[in-house]
Amino acid sequence: MATQNTPRMDPLTLEVVELIGTVVARYHEEYEEAAAEHTLTGAQARLLSLLSLEPLPMRRLAQKLKCEPSNVTGIVDRLEARGLVERRPDPADRRVKLAAATEEGRRVARGLRDSLNFAREPLAGLSDDERLSLRDLLRRMLEA
Repeated sequence: MATQNTPRMDPLTLEVVELIGTVVARYHEEYEEAAAEHTLTGAQARLLSLLSLEPLPMRRLAQKLKCEPSNVTGIVDRLEARGLVERRPDPADRRVKLAAATEEGRRVARGLRDSLNFAREPLAGLSDDERLSLRDLLRRMLEA
């Protein structure tokens, strides 16, 4: 009979998992509050943040947001109506439309990013070595 490798569920592992969950929940709570200050939903804010980095096709946005392309279309429609996003042809394939943040959309995305203090403030209390260690450990967890 083959044995399965199961993750350790010792008290320390459980505590770390709980702490990660708490950090994620607090981050999402602050993100939703920041989005609301800009009269955006969380999904609109996430999409706008992605587009502030680079224009993306709708299908790729759906993959990044882990939702259906039809949902992305509705979100882009609402952001476009507010002048935060525009659709443009993809220079590599004119059949594909890219969604791109407008200058105003990039300004709003910067404001959102700048207002997220939850993680920034506690991290500022850590030394450079501690932040590097934390970064490296989180990367290892994500790559596993």
